[in-house]
Amino acid sequence: MIYVEPINQLKLFGLEKYIHELINLYDNKKLPSKILLSGSKGLGKSTLSYHFINYVLSKDEQYSYNYYDFTINSENHSFKTILNKSNPNFILIDVNTDKKFIDIDQIRKLIINLNKSSFNNKPRFVLIDNIEFLNTNSINSLLKVLEEPSVNIHFILIHNNKKILPTLLSRCINFKISLSNKEILNIANKLLDDKIENFVNKDLINYYITPGNIYNLVFFGVNNEYDLINIDLKDFLNTVIENKHYKKEYLINFMIFDFIEFYFNKINSSFSTKISDKYSYFLKRISDTKRFNLDEESLFLEFKNVILNG
Repeated sequence: MIYVEPINQLKLFGLEKYIHELINLYDNKKLPSKILLSGSKGLGKSTLSYHFINYVLSKDEQYSYNYYDFTINSENHSFKTILNKSNPNFILIDVNTDKKFIDIDQIRKLIINLNKSSFNNKPRFVLIDNIEFLNTNSINSLLKVLEEPSVNIHFILIHNNKKILPTLLSRCINFKISLSNKEILNIANKLLDDKIENFVNKDLINYYITPGNIYNLVFFGVNNEYDLINIDLKDFLNTVIENKHYKKEYLINFMIFDFIEFYFNKINSSFSTKISDKYSYFLKRISDTKRFNLDEESLFLEFKNVILNG
């Protein structure tokens, strides 16, 4: 199974109303210079951004964006140059693989790039993914840029419903992205070529999960040769914690927290006193671990020993 990322996802599924709104704003010269796309991780916010950016940048190019089918043409020049990181009208800021935060050096380089003259008359886009990983120094530097953006530069910030500074939120127009459970499953099914039932047990599909998470879960199973069809939630959690996939697999790390909360809700009707007393305790530990970016290993191992196998 070849992993498809937002940057090379040629087809947009289920977010048609949102790209319609962005395109209408742009075509009517009303597009805000600072946009915040907020919603749970895995809803398709980054994919939506790449499709909208391709719509704008490919307007006068061969193989331009197919607005009627919400498809990027792989032969399009802007698509190719964004993919190989050579497009002068596009800058991506995200967490580097060897870092825990978006550091200030990345923002400083961004400022230098934005101060350079444009190579053409097209708009320039700055896509900042996972903004919850901006540290304090990075945010302060970014705020200065956002306060007085240059002409024809648009910032799109991806917010995954994590805690961020109000000063950053207040400078952007917030577009909230949400999907119903039916829409989520429909999109995930399309991402998997209408074969979702051939990849994953329904016991692992919960109300926390998003289309991107389902896709990542399937890729994780295939990549590690796990039979996700014949594994239930308890055995799955035991497996990923015992094998320490939270250290090795970025795709699965952020999902484990949701799976833990889902497991508690799943066994809610048969709570023992012991588990019931631990429920609030683990919810607080999950919250603190996310909020303060704490080491998750002790949390996962304690959950495995006390709840799964206690």
